Amino acid sequence: MAKFTVIGGDASSDLAKRIARKLKSPYIKTEKKIFPDGESKITINQIPKKSIVIVVQSTNPPVDSNLLELLSIVSKVQKFSSKVYAVIPYMGYARQDREFLGGEIITIGVVGKLLKAAGVKKILTVDIHSKLALKELKIPSENVSAMEVLVKHFKKMKMKDPLVVSPDLGGKERAERFSNLLKTDFIALRKHRDRKTGKVNILSGKVDVKNRDLILVDDMVSTGGSIVKATQFLKKQKCRRVFVACTHALLVNDATKKIKNAGVTQIISTNTIPGESAKVDVSRVISDALR
Repeated sequence: MAKFTVIGGDASSDLAKRIARKLKSPYIKTEKKIFPDGESKITINQIPKKSIVIVVQSTNPPVDSNLLELLSIVSKVQKFSSKVYAVIPYMGYARQDREFLGGEIITIGVVGKLLKAAGVKKILTVDIHSKLALKELKIPSENVSAMEVLVKHFKKMKMKDPLVVSPDLGGKERAERFSNLLKTDFIALRKHRDRKTGKVNILSGKVDVKNRDLILVDDMVSTGGSIVKATQFLKKQKCRRVFVACTHALLVNDATKKIKNAGVTQIISTNTIPGESAKVDVSRVISDALR
């Protein structure tokens, strides 16, 4: 088996340690100092030679700071190793994968150029928002799924006649797969999001969810606007409890409070982004892919 060294960035230090343990590899921590003007200085104390160096860093908020930290670490360690892999559990900018409105920049492509220039030879990410974003990186990349470990968590929960729900038609395939693994059925709601204002509306008519526990499944939850609208709609249809299952819980701008106020019982996410909802560990999924 290849010899690895794992380095954890500030955004993913706990997950990086877990991955290192699974790989039975040395773990090196980084130190970060923030100056009064907002600049950060990263220090790496030790880098073993003759190994594949795996840098683990999600690019969740603050997105640009975490991305710059990842680039800085990679640029340093590539001086010691010819093979530097970037494990980016949550890949920021993956929603900017095409020009939706005239003049928009495909930022995920810019991120790919920066990573390549810094010295990244391979990228591994978890449940990236779009396959198109993966192609735009223009670096050998692998996307792994956290769905099986999320479903495993829900199988341990006592639920009444569970139904998997996608908050939009775009997530229909994800919800179907989740429901197949959970051995239950699913539905997908129809929604409309204004590209300029971001406002979300549910377009679906009446759905039969009465007295059922529901699992709203999505790859990521950011502001929670879609989840709030879907929950409010489903609660009017007399469902029982509503749970949210997602890989990446960004939960910005009081999203947790808004989601709970809408009637969600619990948000369950993975530790691609650390936080209160991060109940499901993806270190095994990542380490298996690296082997």
